Amino acid sequence: MQKLREAFGTFTTGVTVVTTLDAAHNPIGFTANSFASVSLDPAILLVCMSQKSRSFKAMTSGAGFAINILSADQKNICDVFSQANTDRFANLDWRIGPNGYPLIASCSAWFECSHNKIIDAGDHTILLGNIVDFGQSDAAPLILSQGKFNA
Repeated sequence: MQKLREAFGTFTTGVTVVTTLDAAHNPIGFTANSFASVSLDPAILLVCMSQKSRSFKAMTSGAGFAINILSADQKNICDVFSQANTDRFANLDWRIGPNGYPLIASCSAWFECSHNKIIDAGDHTILLGNIVDFGQSDAAPLILSQGKFNA
């Protein structure tokens, strides 16, 4: 399993934080680098998440989610969302987006999505999202390659 993880790690990727609100309207989120555009017309993206994630129920049972593409200077945010902290949003600059999902300030880009399809795939689930709103900045993205972050 570790060798497979290392082989996948040779693919350079950006780093995202996927967010939504739980049933009590508290913001939740997790880091993900398994993210891709699927279609421009209609606008659809995908993100993969572990079925063991503490965020799994909220991410799959709500109406949608947001993708926050972290900027090069947001490695600390990646670290916070990669750990099992009780309140990942406590010291974070964020806001509720136009469609009701948590958006992290100063990201390279963000997308708010409604659920299109939820597909079980081994020990992960693929969330297909219809993009309902998005924005971007001039900030360079945080990049992950072979287990190391680069700007």
